[in-house]
Amino acid sequence: MTELGPVGRPPAPIRTERLVLRESEARDRAAFVELLASPEVHTYLGGPRPRDELECETSEVPERWPGSFVVDLDGAMIGQILLRRATRHRRPTAAGKVDLGYLFLPRAWGSGYAAEACVAALDWFDGVLPGEPVVLTTQTANASSMRLAAKLGFAEVERFQAWDAEQWLGLRSPVTPE
Repeated sequence: MTELGPVGRPPAPIRTERLVLRESEARDRAAFVELLASPEVHTYLGGPRPRDELECETSEVPERWPGSFVVDLDGAMIGQILLRRATRHRRPTAAGKVDLGYLFLPRAWGSGYAAEACVAALDWFDGVLPGEPVVLTTQTANASSMRLAAKLGFAEVERFQAWDAEQWLGLRSPVTPE
């Protein structure tokens, strides 16, 4: 995956009614380790990473690159949003398009935070790269992610087998400038 192109990072944090989408900071390190080591979070993502490996490998200020946002609720990280261009995607339909990914800590599930954060990130993206389509891939068994994809306006392009499970590839049509 490569950067979003000439976009980089937003000039300021993105604020919603309840959340702030911002760059990662040193204070987020423990939450990143928790997120990547969580068996619940990684049920449909091939399983969690070992916590001791993550403790050794995670930098002081983790996951800081264009298109990566910490989702902050009341000053604490509850998740991450990723918008990255797929250079070598497993599906030709998605290659070269921007791929939306999201991970949230289990304590943040069920409150609408993922939808709120994804809408804000996609609105920002539409403002800086209008006309660009976005793809999203999830396992069909992940009912919550499938509901969120539909809520965000992703339409099914195809289903395919990968990692011993049926995957779903959705496309969000580009928002064209007025």
